Amino acid sequence: MRILAIDQGTSGTKAVVTDARGTVLAIAEEPLRPSYDAGGAVEQDPVALLGSVLTAGRRAAEGHQIDAVALANQGETVLAWDRATGAPLTPAIVWQDRRAESVCADRKPSAQRVAELTGLVLDPYFSAPKMRWIRDNLTTDGVVTTTDTWLVHQLCGVFVTDASTASRSLLLDLDTGGWSGELLDVFGLGAEPLPDIVASDTIVGTTHAFGGGGGAGGGVPVTGLIVDQQAALLAEACLEPGEAKCTYGTGAFLLAQLGVTPGRSTQGLSTSIAWRLRDRIEYCVDGQVYTAASAVRWLADLSLIHDADQLDTTAADDNGGVLCVPALAGLAAPWWDSGATASLTGMTLSTGRGEIVRAVLEGVAAQVAAVARLAGDDLGAPLTRLRVDGGLTRSRVLMQAQADLAQLPVEVYPSPHATPLGAAACAALALDPALTAADVTGGWRPSATYEPRWSPDRAAEHMARWHALVRP
Repeated sequence: MRILAIDQGTSGTKAVVTDARGTVLAIAEEPLRPSYDAGGAVEQDPVALLGSVLTAGRRAAEGHQIDAVALANQGETVLAWDRATGAPLTPAIVWQDRRAESVCADRKPSAQRVAELTGLVLDPYFSAPKMRWIRDNLTTDGVVTTTDTWLVHQLCGVFVTDASTASRSLLLDLDTGGWSGELLDVFGLGAEPLPDIVASDTIVGTTHAFGGGGGAGGGVPVTGLIVDQQAALLAEACLEPGEAKCTYGTGAFLLAQLGVTPGRSTQGLSTSIAWRLRDRIEYCVDGQVYTAASAVRWLADLSLIHDADQLDTTAADDNGGVLCVPALAGLAAPWWDSGATASLTGMTLSTGRGEIVRAVLEGVAAQVAAVARLAGDDLGAPLTRLRVDGGLTRSRVLMQAQADLAQLPVEVYPSPHATPLGAAACAALALDPALTAADVTGGWRPSATYEPRWSPDRAAEHMARWHALVRP
């Protein structure tokens, strides 16, 4: 069994080929750089996005006989496109885009009802406000969907999305797992054609985009559709309630497994479908930090570092009293303040780039620590450990700060490919009905574990000062 798993992300597309044991046999990556413009606009070129998927996939698949293609997606990034031709009609409006704030403001009276039905907060981060914004400002032609639906249509001509992606839209009733007419009316999207919702282990069609295969007509089955963060949750074997992971990518995303009960957060976090596998829906609670690697890129743009590999050699041993709230794209859970801006305080003439770099890393870790505590409150018991993945886990300074501020052991996933491996696990379940989720994700050991070095009192004092900056 060889699976081509594609992780289509904000900053690039990664494609890996795995075997039946989950061993990575080949990898290819294609970079993407969203455009960040005034007014909170964050966009991607759909043609470049699709090109990155096809190029990375073909490079990784070269020389391999592929049994299935899996696709993990950004979750809340949307575009309008022509269903007859597949041609994009708008840019892809990225999950970070804030231009739909007015859409949410106009629907504030419905916020409580939206939260009750969806488990989410009425915020431009999610799909429906951006879909409405496209209809109001860009085009009324074609269909408007998340990028996964468009990409799968390009691969095999079907019109689908998976349950985890649908649950990030503000249009899905979390209890029924289906589209909600009431929610569609809230956003004025009742006349929009919506894709069929499928399980992540459903084979939705076949494709010839990456070479031949053994599927119908010689094509390769397309399956393993899932949101990127939920894919990482699965890959890291967070299968029991209370098990949690955080992915450090463009943003940082903490998800904790809830099991089969879609409990709503009382702490300002989100509840979503983790996955639908083997005709069973499981749920997760999650919190988002909008800027992680993007904050590191900001440091590089200011020439404080050359690239992320310099974080540990540049960061000072101590922050020198400097604190950072890295709200460079607003604040997500639990504050949901799109107008929030970043802050650096405590600087003096003796402050150097080392203290600033450390303060930014500690700021990211503080936001994740705050979310981790709230997730424990929602679960009814504190988290006992945090599994982590993503490029920034290479920073020992960041990972130690995370352990210190969250007061949790931090276990680093041994592969930098958690998201595509999670999508590949879904595809493996589609190809072999005898397998279970534990079969396709179990057995890994952390490549590193960071234990807290700070005392609980020191961590609490730092977090109290940091929270005072967030809400002065």
